[in-house]
Amino acid sequence: MRMRKPSQSSLLALFLCLAAACAHPRAEQQPITTATSSGQLQPPQDPAAVYHQMGLIATGSPLAFVGKIAYFATSSPDTTLMLASVSIPNHSLSFVRDGNSYRAPYEIHVAVSQNGAPVAEINSMEIVRVPTFKEINRTDESVIFQHYFKIRPGNYDLSFQVRDAGTARSSAQQGQIVAPVLRAGQLSTPVVVYEATPRPGLDSLPQILASPRSSAVFGQDSTVTVYLEGYGNSTRLPIGFTVDNDRGTTVWRDSVILSRRGNLLSGSVRIPIARVGIGIANVTFTRPDGGAMGKTPVFVSFGNDIPLLTYDEMLTQLRYFAALDRIKTLRDAPVDRRGAVWADFLRSTDPVPATPENESLEAYFARILQANLRFREEGAGRSGWQSDRGKVYVLLGEPDQIFEQNTNVPLSSSSVTQRSRVQYWEYGQYRIRFLFYDESGTGRWRMTPSSESDFQSLNARVLVH
Repeated sequence: MRMRKPSQSSLLALFLCLAAACAHPRAEQQPITTATSSGQLQPPQDPAAVYHQMGLIATGSPLAFVGKIAYFATSSPDTTLMLASVSIPNHSLSFVRDGNSYRAPYEIHVAVSQNGAPVAEINSMEIVRVPTFKEINRTDESVIFQHYFKIRPGNYDLSFQVRDAGTARSSAQQGQIVAPVLRAGQLSTPVVVYEATPRPGLDSLPQILASPRSSAVFGQDSTVTVYLEGYGNSTRLPIGFTVDNDRGTTVWRDSVILSRRGNLLSGSVRIPIARVGIGIANVTFTRPDGGAMGKTPVFVSFGNDIPLLTYDEMLTQLRYFAALDRIKTLRDAPVDRRGAVWADFLRSTDPVPATPENESLEAYFARILQANLRFREEGAGRSGWQSDRGKVYVLLGEPDQIFEQNTNVPLSSSSVTQRSRVQYWEYGQYRIRFLFYDESGTGRWRMTPSSESDFQSLNARVLVH
């Protein structure tokens, strides 16, 4: 299974063009993106922060997008071909009905400047069309905009701005880039792609559909594809590459042969997601002489709306979603089988198979997030979702009714002579009431023993089996 592409309707947003170049001083540096991702990566939960950590340009609210820069050689070493690609999820745009489909206009502006003077820019109004209402709320990489610039090698300022024409919401991001000199003996930027057709020569454009997020979904994508070019006179160019995880450990090592096509060498490699694991990995390509090298990050997650967790952390957090035997099956799966086993788990727990999301799982993790915010002071050193009120909320969601009162009735062995506050949480669907008490008056609520017993019984009934 190849990495999932945007839908066919989303590809209408794809725009490829070439901007005129201006003469500027030459620079020899060759950064791969606007920033360099480090070896010891500890990805935070905020998606924009994760993409920043990968060296990408990214924003969150009010309009989320991710941008990526890549460099390729032209027929002249005095000119570098720069690809600016932008990923926008459908749900960031405002759609309106248009006959039997839905459309959302948006405006994108990409500008390259040097010492305050404009060098090249593109300002384009685009329209995304989708055939069904469910497509509107896609959170994945559903809209991709691409633009090629020809610029002189050197240092530049780069800015991205995306505006939703339906609401005038917009987000912008800036960064610094160094366009490299690319000549014989060099490599292009490795680019994570959905598809790539090698170009016939240096005077043409690479025919690729980039993945600006450089990402994949565990259990959904079996491989991630990276496109790479090499420059020189050889007929074949062996390239070695390694994949290092976020702890700096090499988890995959292989090689690829770049074949000559016209006056350049090119090829694609497929990297198995099972080997990469969850989180941010760095893929490094090296020529046999050890000189030129290229690097690209790859981000593997459990899904766009699921927190970034390790495999073991994910299984721990599923304790109020799936039965123990289901979790054990996931835990016992060999490393190279985990993706397939996880995919089976997603299919069997998805209430709406026709959509790309697992709505139940996403709602579950949304409740964990809320529980961590609401009950963070009650965990006694644990996360809020692991507190007594937190675990009930994660399992069942918002109570139908909450009652609170003071009482002198003993609720635990330590509260015989102590006045306590109590809360009742009622869930009409299950005809059950949970009783919590705060014996110290500090807001640390505990379930009574009888309510704990009721919770365990109900938990066993409602889990996914």
